Amino acid sequence: MPREQGGAPELGGGASASQQPGGSEIKPAAALLQPSGGNSKRRRRTDSDSKHESQEEAEDSKLKTTKKRKTTTSKKEPSPAAAAAAAAAAVECLIPWPAFFQTLEKTHRALNLVYTFCSTRKHVLTTFSNLRSAVEAHIKRPFEVEDVALVVAIRPDGIRFEYVDGAALEIDVWGQEKDDGFRRHGQALAPDVSVGGVTGLERLGRTGKEGRRGEQVLYFEFIDEHLRRQVQDPKTGEPTKPTRTLRRETLAMPVFGQKQLTGLIEKRNVKFGQAINLFLNQCVEKSLDPEIALKSKAERYIPMPPTTAEEMGSSMAPKLASSLPETIPRERKSIPEIIDELKDQPWYTGQMVPDGHRVFEAQEAVYGELDFLLSQDLVNALYNGRGITQFYAHQAEAINALVAAHDGGRQSVVVATPTSSGKSLIYQLPVLHALEQDHNTRAMYIFPTKALAQDQKRSLQELMRYMPEGGISEMLVETFDGDTPMGERNTIRDEARIIFTNPDMLHITILPQEERWRTFLKNLRYVVVDELHYYNGLLGSHVAFIMRRLRRICRAVGNREVRFVSCSATVANPRAHFESIFGIEDVKLVDSDGSPSGRKEFLCWNTPFRDPGDPSSGRGDALFECARLFCQLVLRGVRVIAFCRVREQCEKLVGAVKHELEKLGRPECIARVMGYRGGYTARDRRQIESDMFEGRLMGIIATTALELGVDIGTLDCVLTWGFPYTIANLRQQSGRAGRRNKDSLSILVGDCFATDQHYMQNPDELFTKPNCELQVDLDNMLVKEGHVQCAAYEMPIRPEQDSVYFGQDLAMLCADRLVKDEAGFYHCHDRFRPSPSKFVSIRDTEEEHFAIVDITHGRNLVLEELEASRATFTVYDGAIFLHQGITYLVRDFNPDKRMARVEKVKVDWTTSQRDYTDIDPVETEAIKRIAGSPCRAYYGPIKIKQVVFGYFKVDKKNRVLDAVAVDNPPVVRFSKGMWIDIPKSALEIMVKHRLHVAGAIHAAEHAVMSMVPNFVVSMPGDVRTECKNSLKEFAKRETKRKRPARLTFYDAKGGAGGSGINTKAFEFVDLLLRQALERVRSCACLGGCVECVASELCHEGNEVLCKSGSLVILKSLLGETIDEAEVPYGPEEPPPPPGLEGGRRRGRELIETVVLAEPVSQRLNIEHKGQGPVPGTPGLKIADGDYGLCSEVGSE
Repeated sequence: MPREQGGAPELGGGASASQQPGGSEIKPAAALLQPSGGNSKRRRRTDSDSKHESQEEAEDSKLKTTKKRKTTTSKKEPSPAAAAAAAAAAVECLIPWPAFFQTLEKTHRALNLVYTFCSTRKHVLTTFSNLRSAVEAHIKRPFEVEDVALVVAIRPDGIRFEYVDGAALEIDVWGQEKDDGFRRHGQALAPDVSVGGVTGLERLGRTGKEGRRGEQVLYFEFIDEHLRRQVQDPKTGEPTKPTRTLRRETLAMPVFGQKQLTGLIEKRNVKFGQAINLFLNQCVEKSLDPEIALKSKAERYIPMPPTTAEEMGSSMAPKLASSLPETIPRERKSIPEIIDELKDQPWYTGQMVPDGHRVFEAQEAVYGELDFLLSQDLVNALYNGRGITQFYAHQAEAINALVAAHDGGRQSVVVATPTSSGKSLIYQLPVLHALEQDHNTRAMYIFPTKALAQDQKRSLQELMRYMPEGGISEMLVETFDGDTPMGERNTIRDEARIIFTNPDMLHITILPQEERWRTFLKNLRYVVVDELHYYNGLLGSHVAFIMRRLRRICRAVGNREVRFVSCSATVANPRAHFESIFGIEDVKLVDSDGSPSGRKEFLCWNTPFRDPGDPSSGRGDALFECARLFCQLVLRGVRVIAFCRVREQCEKLVGAVKHELEKLGRPECIARVMGYRGGYTARDRRQIESDMFEGRLMGIIATTALELGVDIGTLDCVLTWGFPYTIANLRQQSGRAGRRNKDSLSILVGDCFATDQHYMQNPDELFTKPNCELQVDLDNMLVKEGHVQCAAYEMPIRPEQDSVYFGQDLAMLCADRLVKDEAGFYHCHDRFRPSPSKFVSIRDTEEEHFAIVDITHGRNLVLEELEASRATFTVYDGAIFLHQGITYLVRDFNPDKRMARVEKVKVDWTTSQRDYTDIDPVETEAIKRIAGSPCRAYYGPIKIKQVVFGYFKVDKKNRVLDAVAVDNPPVVRFSKGMWIDIPKSALEIMVKHRLHVAGAIHAAEHAVMSMVPNFVVSMPGDVRTECKNSLKEFAKRETKRKRPARLTFYDAKGGAGGSGINTKAFEFVDLLLRQALERVRSCACLGGCVECVASELCHEGNEVLCKSGSLVILKSLLGETIDEAEVPYGPEEPPPPPGLEGGRRRGRELIETVVLAEPVSQRLNIEHKGQGPVPGTPGLKIADGDYGLCSEVGSE
């Protein structure tokens, strides 16, 4: 068990250290700085010692959010930025150091030395009691808490000194026995409020005493920098960098070199001396007595035990909570006041980036008038239900156009105004007005998610309750989706006047059963499609054909009065997008917002460096920064929603927020913060939405599941953790804050990734870049054929009539793919029967789910449902599963029963899977020669194999505590894609110039993918590639997993048949390569950025990139001459001496993960394409069954 009593070994004697003015030397024993087992004269090396190797490779593979991409900066000379920072940090003292500060400096040196030694021992906790005796041995006097407070007062940003729960400090240490049941010190007992006890006691075979719950210890820690682990050289025993694959025995005890330790100790001593100089200078300027001033300041940094703090009515961390109100106020202060309070906090060190604070002033309401009279019943409903007496200008304009259309006009309407501008009234009022005139009127409201449909149904029903006259309040309004019971569906179809559904149900159920729905479709007057911007890319293409099928059937049953109305977020081309989705050209665009809006402020908030005065210390943890901001805002009465990019981030932030609230002494507020993400049960999500709407919650931490407009009440602030992939996503999220006349705030917290830092350094781009253009590809043959088959099943096709819906090439498609009868009508092909809509998946939703069952104290409660594709990577045996920030241990994972049993535990670590993904072509179906080059591009099925071979246990500081192997079968799926083999000559040039081959391949793939939307209508992420992992690519020795030197791209959606995007991209591959080369060549950056080779969607954080190598690859593929004199040398070593330029030995480390690509087997009767793209797609054929390309693709 980690030591708490007895203290650290006494230190003394030894090596010299440089001295600050007035300071005294502290000389540690040389043996003290030797790694364990490194000095054979002190003790004999044992077998267990040989296992105490370092975990640097584990450190390198820790959570990817803390990794930095390998740079090209020379290791021998500091970078100009670092040198400038060091020069700026130097402070000359205006007066000689008083004796008091000389003594304090000596105390800091002793404390620094003892702490650094103890922190290298995993079994020693750096508590005050552990450090005390060793420090006293150095300073030759008692060492008290007040002494530490004085040190903290000088450098408060670089030191943590506070009381913490002893159980929370326990870490996982390998004992003498291997224990697969996880009965180790790192797994404490979990308090369980719901059952009134501690969980896991009997199963873990432990007693309550081991957990030491409730015992508070005084913890000390330097938080400016962390040591990098090393391993012992097997021959010399000296510390060195790891050079082999991680093994579990290397995690037993970290090993550090003397030079590494002394360097860190001296660096901290210099920083402390500079801090004293700065403090003394400030005292001189203010005419203060330095000793009195420091003692007064230090009083704030004397920690108080929780019991004492509670008696005094304050937090155990008063310096953090001093400015917070005692209870969450009902009325918050203004946003400018709150921002000023945040900037006045002691932890604020300039996180707001230059030019990153933007203010958008309030906007007054602009009203308009309707061109027709409303019934008194409807007027009363609007006033009593919504308090509406006037319409905003954009509401009046849109409603007038729709009602005029209903009275004989020909216009549909698209509304593109910001979030919270009252768009829902635009499609509610015309429907109610039409129902008053004709009770047989039908309306269909289509939403992308079930949650949105339920939300809007409640809103409309509340309004209809105030319309008793004419029976409007009694009319049936119901949802019709996959959750609707089968027994109720017929009643809803026959009796409902308004249904709330989604595109999936329209595609799978309503249109294929048009005979049963004929009455509804014949009387359909309004089709409302909300969140129109959601239907983009591949999903947009599917929805566009579904809407054409709907229009076709309505016309066939005699309905020529149906009108379409859509609402969208602010995008660049709302009218064009509406026309693409519905195939309607006569549309009224309403994009002038008349609603009032409060003052909005936007902050770019960068995660600070660990040591704010030392950029070389690296950036801190964005998780902690988000949690701190979130709590500070909530406790000031600000209603906050925090957006995270992925589910894991969401759960970690929920846990971090709860920990921060406890740290601030406000545990009663924990219940007012919840997580919200996909995977939670529908019942839980509805409850969270209701609690937030009614004010029972003050904060929600969510994924993009809440980007769409589910009404959760007024929000004051949106906090976004990390750049959310696209500026459109960021603006959509920011729009959730602010209602009517209240001011609001949006904060983007920069993470350590290159994309985040790009926007932190260039915040103007967030506000000035144009809105994205939405695109829909109606020429995607894979999508079109599927919907034509569905349409033919619903009603036989006549190409001369139906080409208005499906395009001028419909006749050719019908002749090739459908079945013609004697009357000249075309019917669905037999291979799509009996239900063609089931063969056409409009989005990649998974039907198979795993139940996560909480078995704590025999509860057997389903926590959530997890998609099958996530299960292998999330709920493997021994994994830590997070739900609402609470840690659960996976006790049993049963793939056959689609279930995982989990138990609540208290641990201070999480698990991170160790996995890899291989993306390889299976068979060549088509070959295309690249114009002007001997190289070829290939097309065919792609195999994606994902393997989880183990996991790491990682603590809160992202340090690897343990590595565990697992034996899970690989997850294999197939898609369609293209690939290009890299010629041997390009590899030889990169090896010769010390360029990282894997990084060059990765960079070239990113560059090509970024150009795909120029030739094929697609969305970011629709095409993917194999992203390179830094742990493997920067390894120092051979690896068995070699990857072929090729660029590979595959369709992320569409299953084994692909989405058709790579099919079209393959036609333009030479132009793709040409544009990618020009983009990389014209970018002025040195190492690669988001404008050339870095991708915002890279799963590995763009850690392995080589821009110079990508230029070599792209030029060679295009047949361009490469001037080797212009190719730079890589950063690992200087250029080789004359005569050794081609030496493979010097370059072996850089290409060990890459080998020359072998040819892929070819399908019989393979098609060879000529130069240049084939205009149009008349030669495109879809093979029966597997949707593959047949031999009739294109021509020479």
